[in-house]
Amino acid sequence: MKKQVLMAVLPLMVWGCGDPTDADNDGVADGIRDPNNVSVVVPSTPKGTVSGQVLSTTLQPIADVAVAMTIGSQPTGKSVTTDASGNFVMTDVPAGAQVLLTFSKSGFSTLRATSTVPSSAGNVPINNGNASFGPVTLTQLNGSLAVTVVTPQGRPAVGAKAVLEVDKAGSVILSNYDSVSSVVSKVYVEATADANGILTFNGIPSGIELARLNGTYNLWIAPMDTNGDGVVDTGGYTKSYSGGSIVGSQATTLAQLNFSKPSGVGALNIEGGNVSSLKGAAETDPLRNLVRPGEPIYVYFNQPVQPGSVFVRLTDEYAKESLPVTASVNVGGYSATITPGNGIVQEGKEYNIFVRAVAAEGGSNYSRTGFFFGGDQSAPRAITIAEIRYQEQERPPANGAFQLNTGELVYVTFSAPIAKQVGQSVQVFFGTDIDGVGGVGGNSIGEIDNYSGQGFPLDIAEPTKPIQTRTPAELPVFGIQASGYSTRYSFTYGGTTALSGGLDRIRIRVAFSNLAPVLGTNDVYESIWGQPINADLEATGIIQQPAPALPN
Repeated sequence: MKKQVLMAVLPLMVWGCGDPTDADNDGVADGIRDPNNVSVVVPSTPKGTVSGQVLSTTLQPIADVAVAMTIGSQPTGKSVTTDASGNFVMTDVPAGAQVLLTFSKSGFSTLRATSTVPSSAGNVPINNGNASFGPVTLTQLNGSLAVTVVTPQGRPAVGAKAVLEVDKAGSVILSNYDSVSSVVSKVYVEATADANGILTFNGIPSGIELARLNGTYNLWIAPMDTNGDGVVDTGGYTKSYSGGSIVGSQATTLAQLNFSKPSGVGALNIEGGNVSSLKGAAETDPLRNLVRPGEPIYVYFNQPVQPGSVFVRLTDEYAKESLPVTASVNVGGYSATITPGNGIVQEGKEYNIFVRAVAAEGGSNYSRTGFFFGGDQSAPRAITIAEIRYQEQERPPANGAFQLNTGELVYVTFSAPIAKQVGQSVQVFFGTDIDGVGGVGGNSIGEIDNYSGQGFPLDIAEPTKPIQTRTPAELPVFGIQASGYSTRYSFTYGGTTALSGGLDRIRIRVAFSNLAPVLGTNDVYESIWGQPINADLEATGIIQQPAPALPN
């Protein structure tokens, strides 16, 4: 017996007699190759445990919580459930492994957290390292939140889509090896606004529970296409509410959607289109106000307009009667298409248009009168005299017959609107004896072939109201804007001889060729197609316009 004891002690005596070293820091003196207890001190594949406790926000244990663990990148993991005290433990977990735990139970929020199982104590691997989760706190999903959503105009936003995020819906205290940032516990609930614009989010933590965790409700409401045209016409909405604020206010939360375009864009206006006069009084160039017959009028606003707010009126050059026209709003309220009735717009005619609209943002109003011409920029037309007419001043004529007297106004109507530039006026000459001396031409004043400048000056007489046919005179459909172009021009008859009988056979010439061009322009007169008029125009026959009828 003594011999056996001596052999067991001998290795210790040998180590103790010298000056042993442990240069490789493996816990065993250098030179000892086969110690009989190294496998216990330094395990070749150390293992550890994962444990914790799950509680409610009132710190009451929650039993039967499923705890699923993912170990590193392993395809399979472990799972347990908490006992009556809310405790759980998992053994035989590889030391040094990063683990992800998911805590879930019906009626409670889900929580995910990561930790690392300890693999050593100092420099020595150990078999009993533990990753501690807890206490873990889960909220009950027995609360609800109602949010009233309204449009930018203050009406219920029926059908609005929203998501409510609850953050945080749980908490956990990790071991000293980890940080709180590795914990995720959020609840997401979707909802659609009902006929009253109310979003109801069910199955969420109550405000009281969330207040205990110092959590928040984050609300996101998506932008809306309220009129179903495929274009978003209201902006979205985001806001955060603390659990404490929900507890303190029992009233339904109100969320008013933003406008689709940021506020502060200024007054509603027209930025473009094929009728530039609607943009402003300076946009009078006829080439930017030509509308081909059969083509709609396009209007583009600087901000969305309310679909039903676009009101359009249309009339001819004399504003005598309303012409049929329709308007539709598209592109989310950013544009309108104005369509005159079939066959209304004709080549070479001038039209007046009135447009009114209301902005979708803040109710800014737009109201403007403009004009346009029927025609195509690529197909200019030659100008002719369409009609010559005078209005009888006497009521009834003294001699029982219509006659053109000295001082009466004669109107010359052209086939398309023309403009008179600054400068001299064209002269009108008659093919008849208007000075009572016999013969035509020569030195006779205002008679054809006498281009001595003694004709009658022809100037623009752009209509501002209908031709008067009664007393009181007819009123225009709406106040019209002068375009500077007109089919109607006039001159005052200055002949010494009154003309009567045979007025339908009198020849009149407008001597455009007798004018010198104005510096910087094509000519004194030009058409809506921008072409100068420098060739004489003639017409035969003067229409007699009766004096306005007396009121009944």
